[in-house]
Amino acid sequence: MWVVWAYLGALMYIGVIKEGKVPPDQRVPLTPAQCAAWNAAHPDAQIVVQSSDVRRIQDEEFRAEGVTVQDDVSACDVLLGVKEVPVEEIIADKTYFFFSHTYKLQPHNAELLKRILSQRVRLIDYELLRRPGAGRIIGFGRYAGIVGSYNGFRALGIKDHRYTLPRAIDCTDRAEMEARLLSGVTLAPHTKIVLTGHGRVGGGALEIIKRLKIREVHPVDFLREEYAEPVFTHLQLHDYNRRTHDGGFDPAEFREDPTGYESTFMAFARQADLFIAGHYWSEGSPYLFSRADMRDEDWRIRVVADISCDIDGPVACTLKPSTIADPMYGYCPVNERVVDLDQDGSIAVMAVDNLPCELPRDASADFGAVLVDKVLPHLLDGDQEGILAAASETNSDGELTRKYAYLADYVASV
Repeated sequence: MWVVWAYLGALMYIGVIKEGKVPPDQRVPLTPAQCAAWNAAHPDAQIVVQSSDVRRIQDEEFRAEGVTVQDDVSACDVLLGVKEVPVEEIIADKTYFFFSHTYKLQPHNAELLKRILSQRVRLIDYELLRRPGAGRIIGFGRYAGIVGSYNGFRALGIKDHRYTLPRAIDCTDRAEMEARLLSGVTLAPHTKIVLTGHGRVGGGALEIIKRLKIREVHPVDFLREEYAEPVFTHLQLHDYNRRTHDGGFDPAEFREDPTGYESTFMAFARQADLFIAGHYWSEGSPYLFSRADMRDEDWRIRVVADISCDIDGPVACTLKPSTIADPMYGYCPVNERVVDLDQDGSIAVMAVDNLPCELPRDASADFGAVLVDKVLPHLLDGDQEGILAAASETNSDGELTRKYAYLADYVASV
């Protein structure tokens, strides 16, 4: 039943919806404090929250901040979620923001996009929000890196039977997770760690390594030296890619067309114990290493934390995603298959594909801060920069926008 809100003069209502995807996602696009601050600053565009029994942040926490919480948000103009909205829960004639996982023609979501069109919904996909000529505006990448790096150290302790850490999701928040990390990790003196990625994911992973106060060394020294203390190196693209014909590297050329390049990562695989993969990989780029490479007699890596989680892609041992409930599996280089983590000669693989869900409170706060600062204001200024328009796969007339017209056959397939 619809209720009368306190701000009767509001021109727009924004609803934070309950996550309906199964298994449930405990994150939320905005925290109670963020909702309250927005409402205080924007009496003409009020946020209300749909009641939920699956969020880590409880309804009572929103109410304590003075935010309206109710079962029905169908009268809202704009609806904010996190993951895909179940097909049957799409409300007609609304503007939705969520990660739809449709623009890459993901087969399992074609029916969702078809429903969105039939209900005249304007879909704005978070993943497509970009500033002109720049990268993505918003995402959970930083917390994917933070949790993935933590999981890498957790896996190393389990693999070596040296120490134990709780799952990140079993911690109340990041503060507790890091306290467990600092009190629990006891690395062997000669441990060597290699990290790839300098975006949000790689930066998040680096935060955890730095919390452990592990010494950073130059990639050249990492390859040449052994150390009496744990060390890590943070690789740039040119550190593990080179032109096939002359061994050079041109960053602009590599990003435009990487097909003329090959990987040199094997030099690091022969020196590292833990590999944290936080890089972005695009189709056509060299694989970091192959399954044949992993049978090299000098292969040293015992644990791979594949945050990027590209299945059958650049990290050859990532055969499948792992789950929050069961985050690690063993990979046998000889038989090229998944085995028990403790099998002799196996390599531990952590490839959870929804890592930010393990720290839902912190990940939500990080995401929401960008949402209220860089995204929602465009709803009020007429989208003068065209940022929302460029991220809209569909319009309120039930049509694909010109930029995403290529999705027509995809929709017609269901």
